[in-house]
Amino acid sequence: MIIAIVAVDRQGAIGKGGKLPWHYSADMKFFRETTTGNACVMGHNTWLTLKRPLPNRLNIVLSRKSQIEPQDSVVVLRSLDSVLSLKKYLACDLFVIGGEQVYREFLPYIDKWIVTEVPLTVEGADAFVPEDYLDEFRKVDSRQLEGDLTVGFYERILT
Repeated sequence: MIIAIVAVDRQGAIGKGGKLPWHYSADMKFFRETTTGNACVMGHNTWLTLKRPLPNRLNIVLSRKSQIEPQDSVVVLRSLDSVLSLKKYLACDLFVIGGEQVYREFLPYIDKWIVTEVPLTVEGADAFVPEDYLDEFRKVDSRQLEGDLTVGFYERILT
């Protein structure tokens, strides 16, 4: 299954200046618990924001740049098709964790969205989820986290 996981502000912002524009420990804990034991695909810029590979996960970096050092649990792939081909061999879920361009590329292939709603509006945000990203999805559940955060769970509407 391909699952996108994202935290968004009230305007759909996900980043500012190449970073998350907020820090909620409850969201970080939820992200860690949800993605551990799975594969996480991210773009090059998202990879650069990490201090090290995400532990206990296969880190897949979607990048045409070749300067990423080879490391345990890190795979660098050059195209969406190569990630989709690898998915067939994974015995776990594939989580799409950003950034903006990666969410756009994977949108037609995403089975579920897990969306943390951040209760603020970021001034000067420069990265956003695709505008109509939930159009083909329906909300199936929600969960409250500390810090006034709400997580929505969405499944693709099968036609």
